[in-house]
Amino acid sequence: MDYSLGDIIQTRKQHPCGSDQWTIIRVGADFKIKCLKCSRIVMLDRETFLKRVKKVIQKADDTPS
Repeated sequence: MDYSLGDIIQTRKQHPCGSDQWTIIRVGADFKIKCLKCSRIVMLDRETFLKRVKKVIQKADDTPS
């Protein structure tokens, strides 16, 4: 699966705040994701990120309007 900046993902486990939806704010060897409920930012290595992602809820819109 190809992930890009701005994608909204769902994780397998909930964050302590109760949300399981995150937006991707950095892609590379490491991923940086931001909780949509409490705005906490977490940085994960690629292997851990791929294990924790359940599905992509919304892809980032790459087309300019």
